[in-house]
Amino acid sequence: QVQLVESGGGLVEAGGSLRLSCAASGRVFSIDVMGWYRQTPDKERELVASINGDRITSYGDSVKGRFTISRDNMKHTIYLQMNNLKREDTAIYYCHTNNLLYYDGDHLRNSFDTWGQGTQVTVSA
Repeated sequence: QVQLVESGGGLVEAGGSLRLSCAASGRVFSIDVMGWYRQTPDKERELVASINGDRITSYGDSVKGRFTISRDNMKHTIYLQMNNLKREDTAIYYCHTNNLLYYDGDHLRNSFDTWGQGTQVTVSA
């Protein structure tokens, strides 16, 4: 009944930029922490950046100073601006939220640990 939908991935040359978006669809009431994770076939999924409802942010060490996470609470959407991309940023990027409140009929329900389907980011040399 609710889902996270990512967009904005693609192919970019090293040093270039991309902007990812993640929108929560459905009858969303509120969302707690939202974040971006990434994964490659040879690595575990890692946190890229997160942002809470007060727009307090946290970043993985490898992206600090290059990536910026932001959110639009009215649109239930987060963004990831990725600048100065490197080949090692190549991965599938997943949107995540720890707790999403949504309407199910007249009832408010929680959706815990919700993931998007992922979007591929490929950085070429």
